[in-house]
Amino acid sequence: MASYKEVIRQLHIAQLEGYKPKQYIIWQKNNFLQIYIKGNTLFLLSAIVLFILNLIFKNQNLNFIFLAIFAAACIIFAYRDKNRNVKAKKPLVYTNRAKRLLTTSVIITGALVVVLFNLFRLKSFVLGLLILRIIIPFIMYISTVFIYPVEMLIQYRYFKEAQNKIRNMKNLKVVGITGSYGKTSTKYFIKTILSEKYNTLMTPESYNTPMGITKVIREQLKEEHEVFVCEMGARYVGDIKTLCRLANPSIGVLTSIGKQHLETFKSIENIAKTKYELIESLPENGVAIFNGDNEYCLKLAKKTNKKTYLYGFKNIDKNLYVYAKDIEITREGIKFRVCGNNGIDFTCKTQLLGKHNVSNILAAICVAFEMGLDEKQIISGVSKIKPVPHRLELVKSNSGVTVIDDAFNSNPVGANEALETLKEIDGNKKIIVTPGMVELGEIEYEENKKLGGKIAECADYAILVGVKRSKPIKEGLLEKGFPEDRIFVVSNLDEATSKLSGIVAIGDVVLFENDLPDNYNE
Repeated sequence: MASYKEVIRQLHIAQLEGYKPKQYIIWQKNNFLQIYIKGNTLFLLSAIVLFILNLIFKNQNLNFIFLAIFAAACIIFAYRDKNRNVKAKKPLVYTNRAKRLLTTSVIITGALVVVLFNLFRLKSFVLGLLILRIIIPFIMYISTVFIYPVEMLIQYRYFKEAQNKIRNMKNLKVVGITGSYGKTSTKYFIKTILSEKYNTLMTPESYNTPMGITKVIREQLKEEHEVFVCEMGARYVGDIKTLCRLANPSIGVLTSIGKQHLETFKSIENIAKTKYELIESLPENGVAIFNGDNEYCLKLAKKTNKKTYLYGFKNIDKNLYVYAKDIEITREGIKFRVCGNNGIDFTCKTQLLGKHNVSNILAAICVAFEMGLDEKQIISGVSKIKPVPHRLELVKSNSGVTVIDDAFNSNPVGANEALETLKEIDGNKKIIVTPGMVELGEIEYEENKKLGGKIAECADYAILVGVKRSKPIKEGLLEKGFPEDRIFVVSNLDEATSKLSGIVAIGDVVLFENDLPDNYNE
């Protein structure tokens, strides 16, 4: 039991890291102290004691003592671990791939146990078992390496099957969406609006990787579907190109270029280059749709020689195809006018929050016009758009407290928009609960410090999750003169909830901004 839970824990992490050996070992390197030292203190001490005893009493029979120490370490650890129930944000899913990796790990571990048993006497064998327990994460890494070629062959077969299926659906229109932020919301909006006229399928939730999209194409895409809306995610240069080879889009939407995943891309130029792979992959008669309020998107649009639409609500002097005016934000949602070329002028209402969602809706409206929907259908579609879970979602509450859930993830632009919403919405005290932003590489500290400064402008209380990682946010708050007695630093979300209950009252507004991924440790 003491080893089983750790094996499952590492299987979960390997899954979160996409089963990629390189990413998984980088995660282990970044969390070495926690997973090999702090998390194994009991086993390390036991191994050291047994090693010393073995040296001192080399020729004496201490088998019983060795077994007793080993058993005691396992029992104590299992008892302590039993009470450590951390709810996963994204739980482990026992896919066939996960089962294959688990089986490989068990076989390798079993083989090592057999080798130890046959090569060493009981004392050294027990010592070896302790060491095996400590290096379970490394064994899981070896398992990912060992099984990787097999998985690549399986994936290639599924990939080709999905690729051929989508190419044989001659009447299917594929809309590809990528961007540093806004792509999931835009995908939901496009699907909702296009459903006014077409039988539309979208990739669910955050299915935006080759295998995620392959699974949707193989299992959900049917002959009766007329439009497939496909979200495309990326962490490295070339990722979008691969997804385009799979989905074959003829309409491409680029929602934004920002600093999200800067840690893996290394530079904003690499991010722009990767996102633009979607536009480069479109056919000659394809349609490219850009966010005209994003400076990087604007530059990319200018060099595009395909049919191009621009949308936005800030740079309305940039020859935008559609733009928004007279934006009104209330607790009930947003109302705005849609204007543009060819006499476009109509009003839309939605229950969404945040001006950035106006931008995302405008992207969807561009797609809708390109797909032949009329104004009446678009207005009806926009009115039916529901908030995307955990993305600036207004949560209904009977307590008289307004809760804004923006916990899915966070980036500098999105966090800024969420805070602007917190500032503008009616309410008494404005309270934010946040661990800050992650995966921003070298700029992470500075961006979190800026976040602190922005919180100082928009909130009355700040509950910061994570003592170490919230340090720059606190610095930013204090630099802006935010009262220190209104800053609360806690270790986890449970403590944050407890602290929140002592502050919040009827009429207050609470923003939950970001929730750290399961594979993230301080």
